[in-house]
Amino acid sequence: MLDVATIGQIIRDERKELGLRQDELAAASGVGLRFLVELERGKPTVQMGKVLDVLAALGCELQIKRPDGIVIAGQMDESKKDKAE
Repeated sequence: MLDVATIGQIIRDERKELGLRQDELAAASGVGLRFLVELERGKPTVQMGKVLDVLAALGCELQIKRPDGIVIAGQMDESKKDKAE
């Protein structure tokens, strides 16, 4: 299971991979620079809604999987995708 520090590190790595500065990603996400800095450092009390905003700005999504490996949230299956288009 991921912890907040690991999620923060993943976000930092993705931001750098995209060549974005922290202030640029914060602006694109609609969050404050301080929030993004704290998120990347793994602050355990970050607001989940803002984390999702940052992930969306990076083009990423959060998936929730059951122990049997079935994704129950975060990945649109083909039938839902077809209806959305």
